[in-house]
Amino acid sequence: MVDIRLLIDGQNNLGEGPLWDVAEQKLYWIDSLDRWIFRIDADGRNLEKWPVPGDIGSMALRANGGAVLALHNGFHTFDFKSGEATLIHDPEPGMDHNRINDGKVDRRGRFLAGSMHRPESEGLGSLYRLDPDLTCHKLDDGIMVSNAPAFSPDGRTLYFADSPRRVIYAYDYDLDSGTASNKRVFASTEQDPGAPDGGTVDSEGYVWSAQIISGRIVRYAPDGKVDRIVEFPAALLTSVMFGGPNLDILYVTTMGKFSPGVADFLRKNPVPAGKSVWPGEYGVGALFAVHGLGVKGIAEPRFAG
Repeated sequence: MVDIRLLIDGQNNLGEGPLWDVAEQKLYWIDSLDRWIFRIDADGRNLEKWPVPGDIGSMALRANGGAVLALHNGFHTFDFKSGEATLIHDPEPGMDHNRINDGKVDRRGRFLAGSMHRPESEGLGSLYRLDPDLTCHKLDDGIMVSNAPAFSPDGRTLYFADSPRRVIYAYDYDLDSGTASNKRVFASTEQDPGAPDGGTVDSEGYVWSAQIISGRIVRYAPDGKVDRIVEFPAALLTSVMFGGPNLDILYVTTMGKFSPGVADFLRKNPVPAGKSVWPGEYGVGALFAVHGLGVKGIAEPRFAG
């Protein structure tokens, strides 16, 4: 039986990027616009947090300690002891209308993250790969809002969502070179009430997508067909990640305040009845833990740089 638990009623402005680390047995997540990194135990105890010097789209832990961050102005290293962020590379200098957003690490320790157009109305974003030698490479462009990079269990398929376009794409991913090719539509939510936001892949190779506005988590089979839908009490779901000691708890982040793009989407796509959406309502801007799904995730790699 599926059990949805309100784990941390954090009232995040824009909760994002849940990240379970197997080595530490800790869950990290971020508040993109209030500029925080959070860390807790699997059951929500021992909350810690660190401020960061800019809007943060995503993070990954580093193999040698600390983290790599996707901040508004590019990729940075982060030291948890000192709280200092150090710029590695800004792939979009002078593009103040963009910021770097969602990111994940591939099976060879590279960090992939894409940028987004802040008004969420033009395809000015790109997808980047940060290699362990700290060089940066563009993989794709023409993106409105980069979201949900995730890899198949063998690492050879990259999934990636462009939220305003309501599409999840799949690419062939070359593990040796880190290049992406053969882009195609994996799934579309054009006929659904929501749009795909953050996502992950489970050990069976199925894709889990948090749908913002609809308050649903959708599990897609490897052929793109809907396999399962988990309804949530809160509408503004932002991302998902499996974690816990057995990698069988699905952690879910939510939005607490509307971005301009989400506000515009809400005007065109009403929230389904019974879903919380306004600040102060149940689960808005909170972190959830979902038990009893009967599937497990995959351990998230660390950035090798």
